[in-house]
Amino acid sequence: MSVLTPLLLRGLTGSARRLPVPRAKIHSLPPEGKLGIMELAVGLTSCFVTFLLPAGWILSHLETYRRPE
Repeated sequence: MSVLTPLLLRGLTGSARRLPVPRAKIHSLPPEGKLGIMELAVGLTSCFVTFLLPAGWILSHLETYRRPE
């Protein structure tokens, strides 16, 4: 590395250091009421169907995805 490399890098990143970083203003309140059994069941079932069912289907059909040798 030459002697000028740190100066060049400082010149390239100097303007980026002065830019203001936007901050998210997220405020939340506690829930008004507790979740019921039915709401929990619907939420857990939808998570299961969305994430675990496709992965299980792929794992059960893994032999059909293998390349023929």
